[in-house]
Amino acid sequence: NAFHDLLTGLANRSFFLECLDQAHSHTKRQPDYTFAVLFLDLDRFKLINDSLGHTAGDQLLTTVARRLEACLRPTDRAARLGGDEFTVLLEDIHSLSGAVHVAERIQAQLKSPFFVNGQEIFTSASIGIALSTTDYDQPEELLRDADTAMYRAKALGKARYAIFDPEMHTQAVELLQLETELCQAIAKQELQVHYQPIVCLATGQITGFEALVRWQHPNRGLLYPADFLPTAAETSLGLTIDRWVLAQACSQIQAWQVHFPHTPPLSISINLSSLQFGQPDLIEYIDQVLQETGLAAESLKLELTETALLENSVVITSTLSKLRDLKIQLSVDDFGTGYSSLGRLQNFAIDVLKIDRSFVSRMDRESSTPASAPIVETIVTLAHNLGLAIVAEGVETAAQLTQLQQLNCEYGQGFFFARALDSMAAEMLMTSVSQGQTPWQLPTLIQTN
Repeated sequence: NAFHDLLTGLANRSFFLECLDQAHSHTKRQPDYTFAVLFLDLDRFKLINDSLGHTAGDQLLTTVARRLEACLRPTDRAARLGGDEFTVLLEDIHSLSGAVHVAERIQAQLKSPFFVNGQEIFTSASIGIALSTTDYDQPEELLRDADTAMYRAKALGKARYAIFDPEMHTQAVELLQLETELCQAIAKQELQVHYQPIVCLATGQITGFEALVRWQHPNRGLLYPADFLPTAAETSLGLTIDRWVLAQACSQIQAWQVHFPHTPPLSISINLSSLQFGQPDLIEYIDQVLQETGLAAESLKLELTETALLENSVVITSTLSKLRDLKIQLSVDDFGTGYSSLGRLQNFAIDVLKIDRSFVSRMDRESSTPASAPIVETIVTLAHNLGLAIVAEGVETAAQLTQLQQLNCEYGQGFFFARALDSMAAEMLMTSVSQGQTPWQLPTLIQTN
């Protein structure tokens, strides 16, 4: 019992580390002796566990353990470290290809469906591989590097394996440093919300803004979301930042509504991450922010990606319905890059489609991409038939603007109008527009209140 996992019967962490230490000692005595460590993490296990219950999750783990053993030689050792994490010690292999072959065999075994409580379940594993040929001082370092490689496999799309190389460790150290600095950034108020205007293409009037987070790093300058949000999403910092942005942006747009009265009032569009969407208190928190800031729910637009929309349609549908009950508007961001269709969107309570910038950017190019404009036209026409508004992202040229106007696309945002601006610059822009001045030239009359 002290050396085995009570649920699966596999070796536990303590026993595995002892075996790993013995294999490491063997390499010191016999330099041509090679072994490998595989680190496995089941993909989507949390979703299965949460939806079917812990008993079903335990049954799945036990079955996975049996399939794992079926892929190994008698001299190999499989272990469950905890949760849905498994490790394998492959002793006396002749090359890296031997470890790769085992990883591929494991993934092939996991492709077959699992039957739990009469239900058919599919899962897969992300696998990291570390070889003993690297000069390790401590056997635990081998396990650490296999773990690092596993995270690389998961980041590349799951259901695959990755082989450790020293560059991965360097990146892991850098990510840890970034996480530490990000914690300090929140405390030091180094994060900022920038606002990109959303413009009515018929009138040139600013109808609202999209809130985008930035990090004014003390050494690296202004950092964009891609530089730090993926790291934040792997920790509790992701939710902290998301909620901070929501509160800041709602407060700011409410103040602008008072200062710049419009009919209808200025709106604020805020990205809703998958992390936020999975929080059980999401509806209560948003309602609390609206009450504390005094912002009307009709002025808030929450944006989701196509992928997030389809990850768990049952939960998504219920949550979207509750948001609509609050009279919050809902948008699908980057439409056209995922796997949904306009027909499937009828199943969700959606108000707005945002056409991905990749389609808009090709509209005024040479005939090398002739299909882009018809794709945009199709999205606009069908969306209108479904009663959805359209926002074109990434508008950068007058030619793109003209084509979008001809297609009756209502709204646009992009560098042609303005980059994402800090609150002071955004306020100056609105002042200029309200006075009849604008940094862009629309081929229609600018109408202002």
